[in-house]
Amino acid sequence: MKIVGLSGNVKRPSRTASLVEAVVSGIGDRIGGQSRVIELVDAAPVLFKALRADQLDTEGRAIIDAVEAADVLVVGSPVYRASYTGALKHLFDLVDYRALTGKRVILAATGGTPLHGLMTEHQLRPLFGFFNAFTLPTAIYATEADFTEYTLTSPAVRERVERAVSELAQVLPAIDPAAVRVSGHRPALVAAQV
Repeated sequence: MKIVGLSGNVKRPSRTASLVEAVVSGIGDRIGGQSRVIELVDAAPVLFKALRADQLDTEGRAIIDAVEAADVLVVGSPVYRASYTGALKHLFDLVDYRALTGKRVILAATGGTPLHGLMTEHQLRPLFGFFNAFTLPTAIYATEADFTEYTLTSPAVRERVERAVSELAQVLPAIDPAAVRVSGHRPALVAAQV
């Protein structure tokens, strides 16, 4: 299983990258698999060279290929003006619209106040609806107070991470992306035997 974390951070150090890494680590501990985290602070300069996927150079194509080949995505972004970062938007503009069908996605975000927490529901979840991906019910949102020097320390946020990973473990064997692509229908949620 391939797990790719995408952190929409455009600076370093980053609380968002720390949150995405915590989720990816939690998946690795519970389920296993190959994992990597792509931070947009590194990837954006490469991706911004292209306006369309056919304009990507080798390095940019490798980033998009990793996203499209993932079995599980953990997508996090800092909240800017009630939305995810433009760098994250540009990355998904380069992803084939069919490539994420049936993929499992855990949503995460960081922001300055609890009021920005709904961004995952009003911005990120619809984005993955467009891609016909399967977003897990539990989204994870954290504020600056949930971190100590860019390390996630909040027990409440860690509990949400564990809940999202548990939900992922329950649905992993139940969705066959190849069958979804063939039928063209949205995957049905079927509880897996754990």
